[in-house]
Amino acid sequence: MNDLFKHYAENSMKGILEYTEEQLVSSDILGNTHSSILDGSMTKTIGKMVKVVAWYDNEIGISNRIAELVSKL
Repeated sequence: MNDLFKHYAENSMKGILEYTEEQLVSSDILGNTHSSILDGSMTKTIGKMVKVVAWYDNEIGISNRIAELVSKL
């Protein structure tokens, strides 16, 4: 699963999704412009179920997505 997430973070979701396996704390996320920072070190697969942990800065991330949307109008 992590390979798939990493692929999308580097390609079609670049700038929206970030993938990392670094140990993170909430202060590491402040000011990050991505909508979601997927923590690959926390991904767990059990049978057909996958647990995914993602971080986000709700103010900066959404502001950047809105700015991108407005620029396309």
